[in-house]
Amino acid sequence: MLRVTTQNDAKATRLKIDGRLAGAEVHELENHWRTLTSARTHSPIVVDLTEVTFVDEAGKELLAEMHRHGDKFVAPSLMMRAVVEEISRQA
Repeated sequence: MLRVTTQNDAKATRLKIDGRLAGAEVHELENHWRTLTSARTHSPIVVDLTEVTFVDEAGKELLAEMHRHGDKFVAPSLMMRAVVEEISRQA
């Protein structure tokens, strides 16, 4: 199960992700993210991965695409920091 929450303020748009980023949930997040990127002004998107419990390969690919678009990540857990480091090296 995946829950995606969006918070906007003057400095950034925060995309908070909770749960497993795998399977059909990756497509759900991608649709949400593409809607945000098409509607955003110049404020950056901050992707909060604090509550993500698992990421499959498709999820990593989506996060890598977000990274290439200049999105920033909040990843305090060891697992999520490792994922972010991996996609950052690939970019």
